[in-house]
Amino acid sequence: MQKNLVIVESPAKAKTIEKFLGEDYKVLSSYGHIRDLKKKDFSIDVEKGFEPTYEIPSDKKKLVGELKAAAKNADMVWLASDEDREGEAISWHLYEVLELDPKRTKRIVFHEITKTAILKAIETPRDINVNLVNAQQARRILDRIVGFELSPILWKKVKPALSAGRVQSVAVRLIVEREREVHAFVSEPSYRVTAIFEAPDADGNKTEVRAELDRRFKTKEEAQAFLELCKDAEFSIEDITTRPVKKSPAAPFTTSTLQQEAARKLGFTVAQTMMVAQRLYESGQITYMRTDSVNLSDLALAACKSTVISLMGERYVKTRQFATKTKGAQEAHEAIRPTDMSNETIAGTSQEQRLYELIWKRTVASQMAEAELEKTTATISISNSEETFVAIGEVVIFDGYLRVYKESYDDDNEQEDESRLLPPLSKGQSLESKEISATQRFSMCPPRYTEASLVRKLEELGIGRPSTYAPTISTVQQRGYVVKGNSEGVKRPYEILKLKGNKITETVKTETTGNEKSKLLPTDVGIVVNDFLMAFFPEIMDYNFTASVEKEFDEVAEGEKEWTSVMKNFYDGFHPLVDKTMNAKSEHKVGERILGNDPVSGKPVSVKIGRFGPVIQIGIADDEEKPKFAHLPKGLSIETITLEEALDSFKLPKTLGEYEDKTVTVGVGRFGPYVRHNNVFVSIPKGEDPMEVTLEKAIEMINAKREAAEKKIIKTFDKEPDLQILNGRYGPYIAYQKKNYKIPESVEPKDLNLETCFKVIELQKEKSETRKRVAAKKKK
Repeated sequence: MQKNLVIVESPAKAKTIEKFLGEDYKVLSSYGHIRDLKKKDFSIDVEKGFEPTYEIPSDKKKLVGELKAAAKNADMVWLASDEDREGEAISWHLYEVLELDPKRTKRIVFHEITKTAILKAIETPRDINVNLVNAQQARRILDRIVGFELSPILWKKVKPALSAGRVQSVAVRLIVEREREVHAFVSEPSYRVTAIFEAPDADGNKTEVRAELDRRFKTKEEAQAFLELCKDAEFSIEDITTRPVKKSPAAPFTTSTLQQEAARKLGFTVAQTMMVAQRLYESGQITYMRTDSVNLSDLALAACKSTVISLMGERYVKTRQFATKTKGAQEAHEAIRPTDMSNETIAGTSQEQRLYELIWKRTVASQMAEAELEKTTATISISNSEETFVAIGEVVIFDGYLRVYKESYDDDNEQEDESRLLPPLSKGQSLESKEISATQRFSMCPPRYTEASLVRKLEELGIGRPSTYAPTISTVQQRGYVVKGNSEGVKRPYEILKLKGNKITETVKTETTGNEKSKLLPTDVGIVVNDFLMAFFPEIMDYNFTASVEKEFDEVAEGEKEWTSVMKNFYDGFHPLVDKTMNAKSEHKVGERILGNDPVSGKPVSVKIGRFGPVIQIGIADDEEKPKFAHLPKGLSIETITLEEALDSFKLPKTLGEYEDKTVTVGVGRFGPYVRHNNVFVSIPKGEDPMEVTLEKAIEMINAKREAAEKKIIKTFDKEPDLQILNGRYGPYIAYQKKNYKIPESVEPKDLNLETCFKVIELQKEKSETRKRVAAKKKK
């Protein structure tokens, strides 16, 4: 009989914990939740106080049987899932499903997987916290109610197979509203005036002083008039001030700030950051990665202090404790930090090493002295104007925490350049004008959200919690409401007026504006679903309401509220709206937009969400003649498409002529424009207008595709048409019954016959089976 059975959520965590416990302990994994609400049923009895019906998924039944048997054979079962609500719920489900004896069951929690933390947890077990379990159940059930009741309305009113979620819908709203702000934004020009002055020193040498006018001009005429004024002006130092500046380090990482910094500094997605952090936590390298606390334990503070002293000396130490400012911060964990501060680096994958290094640097920097800087501001007067130029210099006197870590920002302009230094200047000193430029600048539209900046916004609004940011962002993309994309931007001219000597010159340069990478963009379906929910379910989409629900979950977790009363309050207001909306009739399909009339047929032209996505339609269903449909061209949106752009879509497909007695047509499909000949499709290269493809050009493309295909085929066999020897990216291979088999380098592909081909196939199958067996053994 096994004395002690410890159950955790993941095999990696089990493996790490097993190292710290003796032979009397066996550690098994539940692989996450062992039961959940039924997938296809509502699974909530509203009449019986929102009683949920849970089921064990078929793929977990064998595991549950093994855990049950192990629990029966143990003197004591230790439930050691994570310390948050989700972890508490996992322990509760295990307790219920495995029918554990309360006298032989203990719940233990820890926020780092180290020997000290595990042994301390075993010394101080507790009971399952039912309040935390109820808070998790409340979230799960409320989200099931919203999803289950809203989704059928979306199927009926918008498009089949859509789904809605409480937090996800609000995230989509943020992205849609930002997109509309971007489209509505009108950029306003202004002229920024900068100058390069020369200051002669005692030896007659000249040093440059760069300065900026303390205002901007709205028009070119104003900027030109100012430069004309400067032709006869004299410049001198009106005032000079030097003041010390101290910069303090950022707090240690929370889930949200880690996701943001990993995105900026390492280029990680939010989901990637959480996956890598989970591996670091489970291998005992960092503390728990789902937290909104910036607190560090006394042990961690002492470890940071000794690390800083040993690496940089006493002067660099400043112990400080940070206070959590996040709305509704709930978890009583520490911030995310290394478990052993003396480990500056770790073994692991490249991603693990880079993320660990980021966490280590941020933690160490948080316990280091402020950076001390000296900021010099020189005000430069203009003899014939009340305007002034300002020159700013900054020099680092003591680097402090900057020696280790510098925080990044979404907007690089937020970062100041610490390295600029002004030459020695004195009040009243004359300066010579070397060059004064007035450069046309444009006001910037609000930036679209990145994954990281969306997390920051959700946190600011109090929507979601550390455990929900990554799944929310993944879900809205999986559902097709949001895509991560790039905006190529457009070129625009800007003017530069330059005064040099006594002459003003004008030049026009071009810049690319609106060039964005990896930004979150709403799809047409996402926009239509958002507008529909905003119209019929404004409460669900309200930021304050969503945040207040999170607050109520917190109150349930604290034992201050009954979870069923939270459900009832919500359901009593929500359900009647569902019934009313389902039965409401509307003249037009949700999201439909009438663009005008087709000049040829006189019929209305509209755009809407069809069964398979956005479509353009000419005519209506009641017409004798069936309506014509066309796919919405790539890069166009149902919100912004014009009548002319819509009508262009019906110009294709068009017939170009005949080639080899077969018709050649050009058209546009789901994957872009194409040429079609004898049932073979040839993609038209990106950037080429399909309307301008001639028959000659089409024939050229058809023949090029044939040549490429011929080069690809090395050998075919009449007796076995399913088998081909082909050329691939990684060398020759055999293609047989939709599977590929690599040809060994020692074999000449042209020399293979049918018999030897099948020998190669068998050889590759055997190799594959051997690899699978080895991998399976390693897993065990």
